[in-house]
Amino acid sequence: MLVKWIRCTVVDRHGFERGQRKWAGLLGEPGFRTQSGGWSRGRPDVAHVFAFWENRVFYDSFMARGHDKLAAPQSGTYKDMRVSLFEYRFDVKTGFTPDFTDADVVRVAHSRVYEDRVDHFALMQQRVWNPAMAGSPGMLRGLFGEAPGHEFLVLSMWQSSTERGKYRPEGVARLSARAETEKDVESLTGDVVQLEPSWTV
Repeated sequence: MLVKWIRCTVVDRHGFERGQRKWAGLLGEPGFRTQSGGWSRGRPDVAHVFAFWENRVFYDSFMARGHDKLAAPQSGTYKDMRVSLFEYRFDVKTGFTPDFTDADVVRVAHSRVYEDRVDHFALMQQRVWNPAMAGSPGMLRGLFGEAPGHEFLVLSMWQSSTERGKYRPEGVARLSARAETEKDVESLTGDVVQLEPSWTV
């Protein structure tokens, strides 16, 4: 499964949201699974969109044919767009499906990992971070994805009423020490995204 993560700074919120609804045209595209997104809780002008495809072949075919027509209505409504593609590696919790209908919030963490620490980083995700996240109130499901250049994405879906109970600073510090995160990770960025149901395709 291929995961596409788009981030941009929105300069015309009304126009952007109107254009976002046009992506319903993705329905019926070969290999398309689902797409959704929303607004950053920390930076209200930043939008995140997450799209799931069966594989890179279907995605590349869509990009060559239908993408530009669907994207046109949002032209001029945003700036600083960044697009990243990740291959699904494994679940965070069990039974991941790209389903946004029961989630209020997506947490996203993007890591660049030192080349000689990639295997250790992935192992610690499975042994340390995944059990901690899977046992957290409000955590529904998630995935661990990889991109060329030792980049990794942890995307997790939460119910907002209880998701804030998960990341207490002292708990994260303890888990980071156990996982030797500082030795593995060159850079780490993340965000909490409030999903907009009308963006779900």
